[in-house]
Amino acid sequence: MELDAGSAEIVLLAWARHLGFDDEAFSFASGSPAARPGERLVREDEDAESITFVRLFGRSALVAPTWALAAAVELSDDELSEHSALLRLSREHGGHGLGTSALLFADDLPLFQPGGEVTVSHGHPEAIELEGRCPPDDVNEVHLSRMDHHFTVMDGNEPDREPVACGAYAEWQGILADMGVLVPPEFRRQGLGTLAASIAAHEALASGLTLQWRTALDNRGSLALARKLGFVDGGIQTSVLLR
Repeated sequence: MELDAGSAEIVLLAWARHLGFDDEAFSFASGSPAARPGERLVREDEDAESITFVRLFGRSALVAPTWALAAAVELSDDELSEHSALLRLSREHGGHGLGTSALLFADDLPLFQPGGEVTVSHGHPEAIELEGRCPPDDVNEVHLSRMDHHFTVMDGNEPDREPVACGAYAEWQGILADMGVLVPPEFRRQGLGTLAASIAAHEALASGLTLQWRTALDNRGSLALARKLGFVDGGIQTSVLLR
């Protein structure tokens, strides 16, 4: 599947706002030289708790304190995309953590049909219970409990039913649905993650939102699931936390 040009503009608008730029900063239609492919946008933020570099649809942007912007002048976008480069750049300022995330997007997805009747809970407690059954690294990447809308697939009947997968999203800048999906290890490879993610994605699309999927670049399972659902690659986000 391909992302509509209008949907790409929505993505660029959301990220411009998220990074603190003007709405038109990344726009394909903008006449600003900074909006042209190959021209890196930069924003100085002395209070920043992190250094953030983003590449999206041929645009790139860096938000960081002044010392980091000065140090990054001689670095190419390819170099700034590497987490190791940002770690070296920020070593004397305690740079650590975060890493590089792949950014994928969708404005329409095929409908995934379950094999039988499915019970879905919209409650927050069920999502929290499911997090407790998952490895901490997975929980920390997805941040399911921080999301606004949960769609938890339940197994069994009352009162013994249990959560087996959850798809969720947070409304991001009012125009994107930032997606997440979590499945306990014992229930993986059964199609439950695909089902839960598909339910959440179609609910977000029905609300008029464009879909965003962010995941660690080395998380092959999450990347494979996103692409299976129909998400397309749009860019990367590389960040380090500062002391």
